[in-house]
Amino acid sequence: MKSTVKFSTILALLSISCLSLAEDFSAGKTKSETCLGCHAIPGYNNVYPTYKVPKLAGQHADYIISALKAYQTKERKHQTMHANAMGLTEEDMKDIAEYFESLK
Repeated sequence: MKSTVKFSTILALLSISCLSLAEDFSAGKTKSETCLGCHAIPGYNNVYPTYKVPKLAGQHADYIISALKAYQTKERKHQTMHANAMGLTEEDMKDIAEYFESLK
């Protein structure tokens, strides 16, 4: 009886965790729609300033969060990225970063 209760408790907790994780990725996917216009195009080059636009799929979440914060403070210089990052909250950045990290 005890092992059945423990097993069902573990299954319930895992189900809740999976639902929570799915909701997080869903939020990140929705919040990242703007990013996909540049960061999901293979071989895309930005016109001004000229540079190759990096792929975000599979990138570490901590790196993406750090980069977004640097764009917010203009530590990293790029007008479009600054404009996109300015309206993001800490939670938005976390959701977006975790979503892109989940893509392989």
